[in-house]
Parts: sequence; structure tokens; C-alpha cells
Amino acid sequence: MFSNYLIGLREGLEASLVVCILVAYLVKTERRDALKPIWIGIGVAVGISLGFGFALEFGSQELTFKAQEALGGSLSILAVGLVTWMVFWMRRTARHLKAELHGKLDAALQMGTGALVATAFLAVGREGLETALFVWASVRASGDGTQAPLIGVLLGIVTAVVLGYLFYRGALRINLSKFFTWTGGMLVIVAAGVLAYGFHDLQEADFLPGLTDKAFDISSTIPPDSWYGTLLKGIFNFQPDPTVLQVIVWALYLVPTLALFLSPMRLGGGTAQTPAPVREKVEEA
Repeated sequence: MFSNYLIGLREGLEASLVVCILVAYLVKTERRDALKPIWIGIGVAVGISLGFGFALEFGSQELTFKAQEALGGSLSILAVGLVTWMVFWMRRTARHLKAELHGKLDAALQMGTGALVATAFLAVGREGLETALFVWASVRASGDGTQAPLIGVLLGIVTAVVLGYLFYRGALRINLSKFFTWTGGMLVIVAAGVLAYGFHDLQEADFLPGLTDKAFDISSTIPPDSWYGTLLKGIFNFQPDPTVLQVIVWALYLVPTLALFLSPMRLGGGTAQTPAPVREKVEEA
């Protein structure tokens, strides 16, 4: 549940900040007439994201077992690729995100209502589709048969919306650079588990060999149905009896990706620099 809460919080907060930046800029520049198209674009993006999530969940149920595993494994790998790109992109561009959105919004204001709708839709829709895909892959990986993963995602999104509102009102200030660094690092750990599970799906679909080649089996020490086994499964997608391929894939992804993500940023080949903390109110950006 915690890993899914983290996904909802991280992705939801990114979307909330985008919405806050767009709305605050229009209010600040006295273009309240453009708020309606912005909210329409946001609503369409949310609706399409939810529809995409439902299509993934209910559409896959009509497939055969092997087809489900092949689809699940492929989409899990795709989801990990997207979330990895996302956390690195946010780390690199967070400092300039507001200026970038302001520029796009200025151009859209000159082009008219349709451009405003499209700007809001593209800004929020990308986050929504990424969230739907990664949540679906993570819920499949948790595989506990309960509603806890979905509840965790919803709680994370609700928390993100509340935080976004507090940012907008100027009632809350946190170091967003550190927040996105820590949550990004934790998401990389979650993504490693999802990636390993995706390869296991492909093994079950007979797309990859080695399903019976276990790296180790500590099910007697950490039973999957124990409270600590469930906790490890929910947070890290831990499996007590992974295949050799799963362990190799997990290590080859996690170690270099996490090391690269946590390394100091370098600008223009000069000395390492750390992004400046983001502490100002959204309206003052």
C-alpha cells in the first residue's frame, strides 16, 4: 500500500503543481476569462487517464492467461521506462518548470480557447497517463488480491491535491527539490520491483526462459502471507522465491539507476551543483 501511496503522491503532486502554476499565472495577469478553458483541458485529461486505467484493468481480463502475462509484463517494462524518464526529467527541469509553463501559456493565450484547452490537457494528461500505467503495473505486481493498493493510490492523490491547494494559497512551503529527490529515489526502488515482476510475467507467458530457475527461496523464513512478508511485498514488491533472471534484472536496473539519480547534477561539464530549493509561493513565481 505504501508504494502505491507514494506513486499517487509523487505523480499527483506534479500534476497539482502544474495546475497551480497555470491558474496562479492567469490570476496574476488578470486573465481570469481563460480559466474555464484551462479547467476543461484538465477535466478532459483526468477523464482520459481514468478511462485508460479502466481499459487496462478490464480489457486485460478478456485475454487468456498467457496473453495476460505477456501484456502485463510488456506494460510493466514500459511503465518502468516512463517513470524512470519522468523522475530524471523532473530532477533536471524542476527549476525551470514554471518559466516553461508560463511561456507555453502566453503562446496559447494569443492563439485562443482551443490552444488553452490543449495546453492544460497536455500538461496534465502526460502525468495522468503515466500514473495510470504505473499504478496498474504496480497493483499487478503487489498481487495481494485486496483493495489496499488502490486505496493507497487514492490517498496519495488526495494528499497531493491538498498539498497543491496549500501551495497555491501560500499556506505551505517545503523544499521541493529535496522532496522530489527523495520521492524519486524511492520510486526507482519501487520501479525495480515492478520491472522484476514484469520479467517474471514474461517468463510465465513463455516469452522468456528460466521460470523454474530460482535464485533462492526463503519462503519458510519470510512467508508471503505473514505481516512482514506482506509489508515487504507492498513496499518493495519483494518476492521470497525470485528467478535468477528477476534478480539479475532487478540489480542491473536498481544499482546504476539509483546511483545516477542521486549523484550531484552537473551543468555544462563544470563542477557539480545541487538544484536550489524551491520555497517561494506559487503566485510569486
